[in-house]
Amino acid sequence: MNVVEGRQPVLELFAAGQAINQILVAKGERHGSIHKILKLAKEQGVIIKEVQRSYLDSISETKAHQGVIAYISPIQYWELADLLTKDSLEVLLVLDEIQDPHNLGSLIRTAEACGVDGVIIPKRRAAAVTPTVAKVSAGSVSHIPICRVGNLVGALKELKDKGFWVAGADMAGQVCYRQDLQGKIVLVVGNEGKGLGRLVKETCDFLVKIPMQGAVGSLNAAVAGGILIYEIMRQRDMN
Repeated sequence: MNVVEGRQPVLELFAAGQAINQILVAKGERHGSIHKILKLAKEQGVIIKEVQRSYLDSISETKAHQGVIAYISPIQYWELADLLTKDSLEVLLVLDEIQDPHNLGSLIRTAEACGVDGVIIPKRRAAAVTPTVAKVSAGSVSHIPICRVGNLVGALKELKDKGFWVAGADMAGQVCYRQDLQGKIVLVVGNEGKGLGRLVKETCDFLVKIPMQGAVGSLNAAVAGGILIYEIMRQRDMN
């Protein structure tokens, strides 16, 4: 079973209609959002177990459980074929070997907030959706389709066959606000250290970059991805 920690992420499970197997709550916690969680759990027949806060501390992966931990069935990754049947599929985020769960959670949160239609991650050499990712995403993992594929290059080629343009984030590219990012777009963000893999980069239709003016020549992957996602949405809003 997967574990979701923290008050807002657990509330988002209820909002998304996610099946919850059990909720652990620290003894004495009854106020604010914990009260709402307990009310929803009772209404839906979810098992509630009161435990010592020290026990939650001992099993918490994030160390930021806020007095509540939910056990759910493993997150259901979407199949790419199913994602491609979605109506109004316009913007997708592909992550090439993002390994830091905090970066993955932040990127998923930004993607969901901006209205991106889905996130695609590789099965190998990359972070999966874990309790830490769910926590950092503030529950966004429950609201956006996430695909996990065995062959990222193959998935990109399939998306191109479906009419998507594939834009890779790379400092060798065109400045993002000078590049047309309208239409059906896939944004590919690379690994924190090495960036886009060679084959992934070669599969991209074009590359885009964020102009840098300061002494530091690069941005954190989650920050860079967020800026580029917002640029895509800015261009779409202009029309």
